[in-house]
Amino acid sequence: MAQFPFPTRGSLFRQYFFVLFAAVAVPLLAAGSSQAWFGYKDQRAHLNDLLGAEARTAAARISIFIEGIGSQLAWMVHLPWTEGADERRRIDALRLLRHAPAVTNLRLIDGASKERLSVSRIGLNRVESGDDASADPAVLGARTGQAWFGPVTYHRNSEPYMTVAVAGNRAAAGIAIAEINLKLILDVIVGIRIGETGQAFVLDRPGRLIAHPDISLVLRGTADRTAENLQALRAAILAQDGRAVAGTDPAGRAVVAALAPVQGPDWSVIVHQPAAEAFGPIHAAFWRLLGLLLAGTGFAAALAYWLAGRMTGPIRLLEDGAARIGAGQFDHRIDIARIDELGRLATRFNQMAREVAISRERSERIDRLKRFLAPQVAELVDRAGDDSVLDGQRVEVVVVFGDLRGFTPFSARSQPTVIMDVLGEYHAAVGATVNHHGATLVSLAGDGVMILVNAPVACPEPALRAIRMVIEMQATVQALAATWRARGHALGFGIGLAMGPATVGRIGSDSRMDYTAIGTVTNLASRLCASAQDGEILVDRTAAEAIEGGVPLVSLGTRRLKGFDDPVAVFAVAAGQGTDARPKSGAAA
Repeated sequence: MAQFPFPTRGSLFRQYFFVLFAAVAVPLLAAGSSQAWFGYKDQRAHLNDLLGAEARTAAARISIFIEGIGSQLAWMVHLPWTEGADERRRIDALRLLRHAPAVTNLRLIDGASKERLSVSRIGLNRVESGDDASADPAVLGARTGQAWFGPVTYHRNSEPYMTVAVAGNRAAAGIAIAEINLKLILDVIVGIRIGETGQAFVLDRPGRLIAHPDISLVLRGTADRTAENLQALRAAILAQDGRAVAGTDPAGRAVVAALAPVQGPDWSVIVHQPAAEAFGPIHAAFWRLLGLLLAGTGFAAALAYWLAGRMTGPIRLLEDGAARIGAGQFDHRIDIARIDELGRLATRFNQMAREVAISRERSERIDRLKRFLAPQVAELVDRAGDDSVLDGQRVEVVVVFGDLRGFTPFSARSQPTVIMDVLGEYHAAVGATVNHHGATLVSLAGDGVMILVNAPVACPEPALRAIRMVIEMQATVQALAATWRARGHALGFGIGLAMGPATVGRIGSDSRMDYTAIGTVTNLASRLCASAQDGEILVDRTAAEAIEGGVPLVSLGTRRLKGFDDPVAVFAVAAGQGTDARPKSGAAA
């Protein structure tokens, strides 16, 4: 017997098969599940409405039946009693028995709680018996001002009866007490049908079954297990505010039931329908839906298998090509003669291989440059695409030197980790400022820095760019110095700036080369930096003249600097310029 060809775990075919299958089957199953769920919810809502309406209708009919009897009893006690026998009342009582078939016995009690009249369908009539009824529960209950309903009893374990007492609107009118045959309530219950087998029943306040289509259940009393099941069902419905709930009927079958109260005697009418019948439509719809889902998933499996088979060949080529490119064979090309997504993906792979080759070549070039150049200069050369800018040449440059004041005693008494933390913050601040203004950081040794502006790449107004850079740098480092002083480190920062011709280019050996500037201007900037106090920015005359009022400067006269025979004119950035350190538009271009 031929086996279904299915690759082992981890293969592209297997993965794409499951992805394609899930792409079709999962939405189908989700749609089917949601439809089944919402169908079930709709059926529950429909059952709640249907059963609730039937229960309310039955409760209303029972209430009307009881209220009608109460109204007739109230009519019997609307006038006060007189002395002696009242023939008119006897005639009215007999007329009530004729018009109210449910009343089997009627007693009239006067305002002094004496029995004045008793008429019965099954017993002897009594007139002016004078029996004391003051201790009768019916009399006591009726005197509260509302109709009194006694417990349900059964005559000869057959028909259910209930006593109703109604007091007149005045005490002298007395009380009418009637014994009512509840058979008519049973007729109401028997007439209720929900679906094919749904039924209704009535429970009194303690939970006694007083009406049910099967009268034998009623006659069993409260000691039977049936009453416990029905009481539990009523409690479950009341816990859900009268909405339809699932439970069991007296036969132990699963049912869906709803409840409506009967005002007055405080009864509960419960209607129920077998769950199998109630949810029959949704079950049938579910099986139909399940059949459609099985057919749909079968189709999805076949379609996924076919599509995965068609994709296996091109994907294997892509897999092999990706492996070759990952191994460094950037000249490898993936040949897939298709115009769909796979063909475009192969084209993208080929483009990626070319771009990776170019990126790798650029990275290798930068790595070679970084072996003998500062990282900033190496990046600049790479962006320019030509390292001829690093060749030795004579240019007008601005040289900036800066170092920390008090660093030597600080480093002598501080832990290495503290020193490295301070230098890390300091170098990060200086480097960020240099990059922001497009300058070149050629030396970063300990607490000293050397920066070139206008080399190796020329820029407009190099002096103005440099002075704005150092103003911002001084402000940034002074902010750091404030935090250092708060930690107990007495550190400051001084800057020297000079402008003039210098020889710039690569110097060093085969193993290490640097880009730097050589000339008098370099020495002058270094001496100005050494002469600067904490927070000062000292500028030489050439740079000051080149700035031409772009930033206010203050002349400090002349100073004798080491290595210079003649006194050197020194200028300083005016106080308060630290807030205007940002370059103007285009200054860093």
